[in-house]
Amino acid sequence: MKSLWNDTEAARFTDDLQLRVYSSRLLGSDPSLVLHGGGNTSVKIRQPDLFGDEEEILYVKGSGWDLATIEAEGYTPVRMAHLLKLATLESLSGLEMVNQLKTQQTIASAPTASVEAILHAALPYKYVDHTHADAMVTITNTPNGEARIRELYGDDLVVIPYVMPGFDLARTVAEQFTKEAHEGTLGMVLMNHGLFTFGGTAKVSYERMIALVERAERYLQAEGAWELPEPTYEATATDPVALASLRRAISAAAGFPVVLRSHRKPAETAFCQRDDLSVISQQGPATPDHVIRTKRLPQLGRDVESYVRDYRQYFDKQSPQSRAPVKMLDPAPRVVLDQTLGLLTVGNNAKEAKIISDIYRHTIEIIQRAERLGGWRALPARDIFDVEYWELEQAKLRKGGKAPQFQGEVALVTGAASGIGKACVDSLLARGAAVVGLDIDPVIETLYQRPDFLGMRCDVTDNTALQQSVKKSALAFGGLDMLVLNAGMFPGGCPVAELPDDEWNQVMQVNLNANLALLRSSHPLLKQAPNNGRVVVIGSKNVPAPGAGAAAYSASKAALTQLARIVALEWASNGIRINILHPDAVFDTGIWTQEVLQARADHYGMSVQDYKTRNLLKTEITSHDVAELTAELCGPLFAKTTAAQIPIDGGNERVI
Repeated sequence: MKSLWNDTEAARFTDDLQLRVYSSRLLGSDPSLVLHGGGNTSVKIRQPDLFGDEEEILYVKGSGWDLATIEAEGYTPVRMAHLLKLATLESLSGLEMVNQLKTQQTIASAPTASVEAILHAALPYKYVDHTHADAMVTITNTPNGEARIRELYGDDLVVIPYVMPGFDLARTVAEQFTKEAHEGTLGMVLMNHGLFTFGGTAKVSYERMIALVERAERYLQAEGAWELPEPTYEATATDPVALASLRRAISAAAGFPVVLRSHRKPAETAFCQRDDLSVISQQGPATPDHVIRTKRLPQLGRDVESYVRDYRQYFDKQSPQSRAPVKMLDPAPRVVLDQTLGLLTVGNNAKEAKIISDIYRHTIEIIQRAERLGGWRALPARDIFDVEYWELEQAKLRKGGKAPQFQGEVALVTGAASGIGKACVDSLLARGAAVVGLDIDPVIETLYQRPDFLGMRCDVTDNTALQQSVKKSALAFGGLDMLVLNAGMFPGGCPVAELPDDEWNQVMQVNLNANLALLRSSHPLLKQAPNNGRVVVIGSKNVPAPGAGAAAYSASKAALTQLARIVALEWASNGIRINILHPDAVFDTGIWTQEVLQARADHYGMSVQDYKTRNLLKTEITSHDVAELTAELCGPLFAKTTAAQIPIDGGNERVI
């Protein structure tokens, strides 16, 4: 653990809040300190109110912000005087606490203040930092963790036994810290939870955090519990159909489709193959905050029914002791540990599944280090349940909100780097799907940098490459729900009498044979789609109304359409539906440059705009239009339609 503070860089920030942002980002940049919204920071600032009267304001991290990327707007200003009064109350419900914080914000549009706002206010320091440092959590989650902390830090730290976050913790800290803190106190450790540091400046508070965590790391190193041995494991092949089948079962348990990410690095695979996995993995999360993401325990193996049964028993046992009636969350796992499939993480969407994987990777290291230190011991189930079913989390459930149409579902689009294919990617992402894009253009690999998109360079005429792409799709997201067959080629016009065999064969290979191969490879995954599989084929106006000079293109698209009709007959018993779109005159694609458009318009004696709208409705057809209809074909409006051929051409007399 090294300090990242840079005096030159810090000098660019001229006020207390900006320095708070700077040091918070330093903390957030290190995942061994905080992960995905974890941790908290604050600063106390005296400033005049509307009437010119000076008051002390606590600027504390707002809900929904991440320390790694936080801005000044991410800090919520709350009146200190009221916070300190709240800390003297005997009790305060979570919902009332949040209400009190909202009423004391000095900026109404600021985010809801952290539930730890009262705790931050109770600590008599200008700057306060709070992290869930891996090294600290490792030591505190051992049978004699408190004794080790006291041995390591002496009276440099105030040690607070575990108390549930929120008002109870704030009140405990307000009482105990005042009694035990002294002039030389450097920080405060919350057992099984995290570490606080503080100081008169942002630099002092930050560097105390780094120094105290470094001491914990050195302690683990001295105890032989820091460096983990080189992982040993049995290499296994991943079966994409097994992943898809497991995803389907978990989705059924959850009551909605989920994304299932596969992680098979040596350390993760070795952990999943440990002989004592059933003991060390079944105790609880590294810190109670994680339960909101990961649930209390991971599932071992692929028996989803047993996991659901055990979760219901856990809820039935713990819920009667809740402070208020609680509604059971979905009983599906969020982490799966399987000897063959490795570490699997489950999310409502790809971003959530990634966050959970980041959390559990750190949990794996923490567990193994704690084992080497004397044994891993998480908090009791009762304490974890209280956080998982906190009234504030229950309130979020009641408030709810409509999920995106394709949340938790996975789509694969070919020819996805440009034109109609890229537009399809955009439309599906906008509806919440995780999308895999294939294209021969290498730009596909960097098309989007986001957890719900995987771009792969792939020549669709290479059957081996196609099969690998389908497998990688399953590893990335757990299966396949929607397939958009868009990749194709349109050669220059050529009369049949002069059509060479190699051109004919190439067009057939790209427009027909490649789609047959992809349909064949995708079928086992589409069969496992939680909401049944869907396929959309991008055909062409040339199927019902071919044009002279386009024999290879027209014949290949007609054959593809016929293939889709056969698929509809054969796959309906699996719940898979397939429909065909026949677009015409889509000019916002790579082949239609302004020069080509002008040349074609001149040929017909038209303006470019008239040429682009030469259909019955006098409307322009764009890639976006085709993509939107493609997405709708995968949605509930067309749930009872298969083998349909739908023109999207503005009305073409020859088609009609």
